[in-house]
Amino acid sequence: MKPFDFVQPRSARDAVAQWGPDAAYLGGGTNLVDLMKTGALQPARVIDVTRLPGLDRIEVAADGAVRIGALVRNADLARDADFAVRAPMVAEALLAGASGQLRNAATLGGNLMQHTRCPYFMEPDAACNRRAPGTGCDAIGGAWDNAAILGHAPSCIATNPSDLCVPLAALDAVVEVEGPDGARDIALEELHRLPGDAPERETTLAPGELIVALRLPAEAAAFAGHARYLKVRERTSYAFALVSAAAAMRLEGGRIAEARLALGAVAAKPWRARTAEKMLAGQPPGPDLFARAAEAALAGAAPAEGNGWKIDLARRTAARALAAAAAGTPERMPALPASPFSLSEDLSHA
Repeated sequence: MKPFDFVQPRSARDAVAQWGPDAAYLGGGTNLVDLMKTGALQPARVIDVTRLPGLDRIEVAADGAVRIGALVRNADLARDADFAVRAPMVAEALLAGASGQLRNAATLGGNLMQHTRCPYFMEPDAACNRRAPGTGCDAIGGAWDNAAILGHAPSCIATNPSDLCVPLAALDAVVEVEGPDGARDIALEELHRLPGDAPERETTLAPGELIVALRLPAEAAAFAGHARYLKVRERTSYAFALVSAAAAMRLEGGRIAEARLALGAVAAKPWRARTAEKMLAGQPPGPDLFARAAEAALAGAAPAEGNGWKIDLARRTAARALAAAAAGTPERMPALPASPFSLSEDLSHA
């Protein structure tokens, strides 16, 4: 591992002041430390933010909005009974990620900022425009077929690996950041960038900006009765998604008053399917409607590297997530959170 400076600031403002070229913020370390060990990332300075005060709290405002500090552990957030009632598909997504040991260490802020798991990004000897701009993309023509099917570019076909970010995008979450120019808010949906001509810019954060909290609007709780996160992966534990979908809706008088749908592992950012949401609004729930909405959600999808199978899988996953949401949020978390194997109920007539 390359030698680096290690600092432990005592406030968010101090942390930002410690920022410099080739610096990295350290939370739980479940992603950054691994990449430093392999040499994929080599920061000259590591800024440990785990001692910053006040960032490990879950707070509910008078209007029902929830503010979650960036240092709240994934396991603690998922198991917070009040939060799970307000945002069940977020809790379901959290419990679908990694392993129990990693969830005990990983932080909210770190989850939002985790890097792609593209094997060519993680291999320092491979060409990767995201890690080393201008070197090319060995994933194109390589031996990896779990690449993006939406929003990819000739410069990069990587995907965002986060489970948590998918339902947060669907529920209009907002990220609070501190930076050299002060504090500002960023819609979670706008936090991550598509590659375009600058794949090395993974987020819309300015240099030195630090995530300090995330807000879930009060309106998110209106979807709690009909919300599910569905994750399809190569094994049911400790695996990143091949595709995933977060679906939620409000039902009134036997019709969908409002719907939310976002897809994961299909692009370099969580993919909000707004066209599909509009298609669902005002309609009675049913399999034909969900199939059409899923088709709309994948409009414009194209294989990046021999992975046309992923487009059909994403359509099926989106349709099934919508059917699961229409059937209703379970009173207890399934034994296999977010797994299609946990959906034992018959969803064909939901």
